[in-house]
Amino acid sequence: MINVGDKLPDVSFQQLSSDGMKNPTTADIFAGKKVVLFAVPGAFTPTCSESHLPGYIALADEIKAKGVDTIVCTSMNDAFVMSAWAETQNADEISFLSDGGGAFHKALGLTMDTGDFGGVRSKRYAMIVDDGKVTVLNVEEGKSFEASKAETILAAL
Repeated sequence: MINVGDKLPDVSFQQLSSDGMKNPTTADIFAGKKVVLFAVPGAFTPTCSESHLPGYIALADEIKAKGVDTIVCTSMNDAFVMSAWAETQNADEISFLSDGGGAFHKALGLTMDTGDFGGVRSKRYAMIVDDGKVTVLNVEEGKSFEASKAETILAAL
């Protein structure tokens, strides 16, 4: 599993925008920037939609006031699902990146197999990344939801 002090792996994501499908790389997103990244097991799922993402939406201005350039939400859902989820949540201040094939999360060592429930998915976690290097990493254990909350990350900034 990735650790504090490690550089993020070099991968491409998928992102649906008004200009069509884009494939930003890790370097495009993180190089020279301070980024808060949080991952959810699945868009439209209860904890993700009712608590995790809404917390980051509500605290986006406070997080960015701490010197954060971008807040990123990622999941192993496809870019169409991520885009629809962003739209339904009115999450304009968050950048949604799809890791549909799981290359990013597998390289981080942050996947879990949920079996018939949904297959391989990302673990729930949040990190602070400075110029591509992980400075804070909070991975949830089991079905907990505390370490990756927006309030927890804001306090760590």
